[in-house]
Formats: sequence, C-alpha cells, structure tokens
Amino acid sequence: MPKNLFQEVVFTIIMVLFMVYGIICYNIALAIGGMKNTVFLAAFHELLVMAPIAFVLDMMIVGPLAKKITFLLFDPKVDKPIFIILSISICSIWFMCPLMSLAATLIFKGGFQSETMGLWLQTTAMNYPMAAFWQLLFAGPVVRRVSGLLFRGCGKKSAEK
Repeated sequence: MPKNLFQEVVFTIIMVLFMVYGIICYNIALAIGGMKNTVFLAAFHELLVMAPIAFVLDMMIVGPLAKKITFLLFDPKVDKPIFIILSISICSIWFMCPLMSLAATLIFKGGFQSETMGLWLQTTAMNYPMAAFWQLLFAGPVVRRVSGLLFRGCGKKSAEK
C-alpha cells in the first residue's frame, strides 16, 4: 500500500489506466457485438477522456471514502493485510462503477435525454461484474506488484537511521 502522497498519486494513476482501459475495452466490445483487434486501439480515444475523470473521482471522493469504510471495519494492527486490500478494492468498485458508468453514459451515450436513467442503470449493471473481476483478479494484483517494485527501496533509509 502507498505510504505517502507521491506513492498514492503514482499508484492511482497506474490503477486508473489499468481499470479504465480494461472497462472501456469491455464496453466497446459489448457495443460492437464482440471482441475484435480494433477495440484495443479504439479504447485509447475514450481513455483520454475517462482516465482524468476516474483519477479525480478516486483521489477526491472514492479513495478516501473506501479507506474510511475499510478502517471502520478493519484494524490494520490486528487484521490481515489481505482484508484491508480486499475491502478497499470492493469499496472502490462499489462507488467507482456507478460514477464512471454515469460519466460514460453522459459523454458517450447521448448525454441528458429521456432514457439517460435507464441507460445509466443498464451500463452500471453490465459493468459491475467486469469491474469486480478486472479489479480483484487482474488490475489490483498487477498494479500492487508494479507499485511494490517501483517503491521497493522507499523507506529503507529512514528505517536504517
């Protein structure tokens, strides 16, 4: 887990890129009727729009809220780290999925219209299973590993003093 603001920002950027890109690919594949090679390139266009939204939401609202809920339920001094990790991940999915689905609905599915509520609810319902799968079984472990490798040496000098 990140130990300072810099590490938190880097971790969040990497997580946002992995999560948003994966879910965009999934949504494009749903829209065109299946996964094709063109999906991977098309997803980069939406990533430029959706990644900054996800970053701001995660840093300002969802991340702090997920941690607050987690630390109400678990004590890092007593509970195993896996419970903390899973709780933060699940809370993040719980809040980010409807928020990002709303942003995608408004930006890519026609904005405010008579069917906006229905489109948003459908988009959210379709995204939840993939967001949970992608976060818990791929993006989360990969990003935590990459972050661990990036910040492996951090804190050693202060521990030696």
